[in-house]
Amino acid sequence: MKTALITGATSGIGAACAHLLAAQGYNLILVARREELLAEIGKHLEDKYAVEVKRIVADIRDFENLSYHLETLPAQWKKVNVLINNAGLSQGLDPIHKGSITDWDTMIDTNIKGLLYSTKIVSNWMVNEKSGHIINIGSIAGKEVYPNGNVYCATKHAVDALSKSMRIDLLTHGIKVTAIHPGMVETEFSKVRFKGDEGRAKKVYDGLEPLIADDIAEAIWFVVSRPAHVNINEMLIMPTAQATGTIIDRK
Repeated sequence: MKTALITGATSGIGAACAHLLAAQGYNLILVARREELLAEIGKHLEDKYAVEVKRIVADIRDFENLSYHLETLPAQWKKVNVLINNAGLSQGLDPIHKGSITDWDTMIDTNIKGLLYSTKIVSNWMVNEKSGHIINIGSIAGKEVYPNGNVYCATKHAVDALSKSMRIDLLTHGIKVTAIHPGMVETEFSKVRFKGDEGRAKKVYDGLEPLIADDIAEAIWFVVSRPAHVNINEMLIMPTAQATGTIIDRK
């Protein structure tokens, strides 16, 4: 039976991937900060799909804590076939001269350093097995920039560059790397960006039909289910309203 490790697993794209991979028979290592929600999702997946689920309550920004929880797993759980680096966020929507240093640090620490930390640990396991597939969740913001997106866009451009570099570094070890770049997806993303302001978050999607988390999960399943000789380097997935690749600036 195969195993997938998913960060940011309690909502949005991460939770959708957990459900889809469990349905395909994968055992799961789910990493998230919200303990109660993680326990609830883990039990539901075990009961519904008869798979095993390891729940790890950790903040990917804390390398020592994350490393402790992952490296102390039993040996059989370190045979990870798929790593989905999903955890990520945006904070604020301010021009560069008014940006919050705290917001900047949160985005950089989560979107770049957190991704690096989980990859550092799990890629070593994959190198030992001479196989594996790393999926990095980027964004259209990693391809284009938009007003007041500055630091968030920079972090997702970094994810794009890291994905390309990882692919080169890990090729000789039999490890695939794919970057998934979604456009607008209706998840908790905007609610987090606007720090709990649900009204403002909802307005982001006014006048268009955004993607949903299942759309991205299904694309990820397509990618990881390709034969061994096929690597999909990247995938840009947009709602129809963004089909030209244009960033829609919604305040």
